[in-house]
Amino acid sequence: MCGIIGVFNKKESKKLAKLGLSVIRYRGKDAENYYSEKGFTVGHCLHSIVGKAPQPIINKKNGILVSNCAIYNWKRLAKKYSLKPKNDSHLISILFEKFGIEKVKYILDELDGVYAFAYIEKDKVVLARDLIGVKPLWFCCSDEFMFASEKKALEKMGANNPVELNPRKILIYNMKNKKIEFIEREFFKIKPEIKLPKKEIINKLIVLIKDAIKKRVPERKFGLLFSGGIDSSIIALLLKNMGLKFTCYTSIFEGENMKEAEDLKYSIMSAKLLDVPLKIVKIKEDQIEKYLKKIVPLIEDTNVTKVGVAITLYAACEAAKKDGCKVVFSGLGSEEIFGGYERHKKSANVNLECVSGLLKMYERDTYRDDVISMHNNLEIRLPFLDKELVSFSLKIPSKYKIHNGKEKLILREAAISLGLNREIAMRKKRAAQYGSNFHKGIKRLAKRSGFNTISSYLRNFYPKRNLKLGALISSGKDSIYAMYVMEKQNYEITCMITIKSKNPESFMFHTPSVDMVKLQSKAIGIPLIEFETEGKKEEELKDLKNALKFAKEKYGIEGVITGAVFSNYQRSRIEKIADSLGLKTFSPLWHMNQELEMREIIANGFKFIITKISSEGLDKNWLNRIITQKDVDKLVELNKKIGINVAFEGGEAETLVLDGPIFKKRIEIVKSKIKEESKYVAELIIEKARLVEKN
Repeated sequence: MCGIIGVFNKKESKKLAKLGLSVIRYRGKDAENYYSEKGFTVGHCLHSIVGKAPQPIINKKNGILVSNCAIYNWKRLAKKYSLKPKNDSHLISILFEKFGIEKVKYILDELDGVYAFAYIEKDKVVLARDLIGVKPLWFCCSDEFMFASEKKALEKMGANNPVELNPRKILIYNMKNKKIEFIEREFFKIKPEIKLPKKEIINKLIVLIKDAIKKRVPERKFGLLFSGGIDSSIIALLLKNMGLKFTCYTSIFEGENMKEAEDLKYSIMSAKLLDVPLKIVKIKEDQIEKYLKKIVPLIEDTNVTKVGVAITLYAACEAAKKDGCKVVFSGLGSEEIFGGYERHKKSANVNLECVSGLLKMYERDTYRDDVISMHNNLEIRLPFLDKELVSFSLKIPSKYKIHNGKEKLILREAAISLGLNREIAMRKKRAAQYGSNFHKGIKRLAKRSGFNTISSYLRNFYPKRNLKLGALISSGKDSIYAMYVMEKQNYEITCMITIKSKNPESFMFHTPSVDMVKLQSKAIGIPLIEFETEGKKEEELKDLKNALKFAKEKYGIEGVITGAVFSNYQRSRIEKIADSLGLKTFSPLWHMNQELEMREIIANGFKFIITKISSEGLDKNWLNRIITQKDVDKLVELNKKIGINVAFEGGEAETLVLDGPIFKKRIEIVKSKIKEESKYVAELIIEKARLVEKN
């Protein structure tokens, strides 16, 4: 893998490109080259795996290519089109020479692998990434246009608001008129569902996993990131069966008076059963801060989960680098294609939840893992994110993925049929930061350093905000609390977004008390974007898209927050619209236990009332009073008796937040009345409200 960079419509383009590439020089230490002409420069640093062909590459049409790629079918494509490329990057260049920029979608569909590249021909620049976004690519467009493999390189060059290219979009920049256009790409489908017998599905799955691993085996020395779980163990088993030599790497935190890390136990057990070499890296408490000082600025993020996984990965990669490895395998992606998380268990549609997770991987996982591995002069390879394997796995019936509460069952059964030890194959999922004990280690260090939360401690190492987000706000508890959760995780909330529906029965948007969002916006001190919709099913989504587009243009948002808890209808549509606009989606309350959510909101100091009831067990006495923990007790009892949703996910009630820790002023209802339709259906009509100073 490599690092790429480009600067356009700038006089000192080469000087800037060299400055930017110097920041990410660790991405490729085998060579460094530049190409300049007419006010633009592109640069490349090489991490050589397949030959040492220098870049930028110039083809016969004077097209210029800089790429960061591993194309596994490049030799097959060369034969198919009677081409003679020197390596996989050269193949991309001559495919553009053969087919032209206008056939870019066709070219990308032909590629099997991971990539991020820029191709320049005449006055056009094409940027593209692999569909999931394994290889990173960022850009910035104002008076000048710049791109780079990592955000920090663009920031070093003085770019304002660098944006990560959405993998489902191809960017085309016109150097003459300085305009950008995007071409949409189709993502993986979950239909038609596979109708084969289970045994045949398992057999096909084994073939695809074997092929995904085999095509990724390099000619150079390589290792395997190892936890002793099903994912890394099945990769180890198949690599061993291929007769290949490799070392497994496990990293754990070892603290005083702390229970032994679970990954340590299972890594030793699995490596012994498989008879493969294992190296264990043990990090002590006095070493953690040294790692955090490197890692947090490196991944440009203080998200607690990301950092916990990052330190686990970094320590293992560091050991692989010392051993002379050029490539490391990872089991990343298995959870998302086979349904390995708790949210998959709770989902009404497992494969739809898998797609949702895959869409987010480029923000949540792959950028972090790519940057950390490249910093250690390693290329990370992810067989579970193989194009054919993903496509097949998303169509496996949900009942074969999760059954009787056991997740990833089809993969576990495939592993057992291959001869993997049953205890290893059936080991319960343990997230890397927990299985390695690094989360406990960071938490302990944060507490000893005098911080109440891990997030606040991590800001010491990277004071910048993570991403700029817009929050979809309905005035109710879920959307306000979701915004608060993301703000606490060091994300910058630049605006609140409200869609006012004229249809009280809107499928997408909350209508009671939506006018109160204006007061909430003023009370919190975050600007509000307000759009109206007629509320017609599906058509109202166009109004949401326009609102998000406006928020992106005016406030530079990079993502959107939703208060979705269990509604697949709302979340999936928001995600689809956001993705089409190149925005990332965050739903921090998704599938949260409803009682826990209610208690947490109240415990964190939010004051909210019920403005509408529509359920047996509730009457008008629930309206217009602050909900307390005792009220939650009553709702829990109602849940046991009649099945009412404790957090009103079944539409039993609507809420309005009047105050909370992010409110600079509180809302006071001055005048209101109750409209009662029946014993169990009533609504609070707010006629006048105001902001008052907080005590």
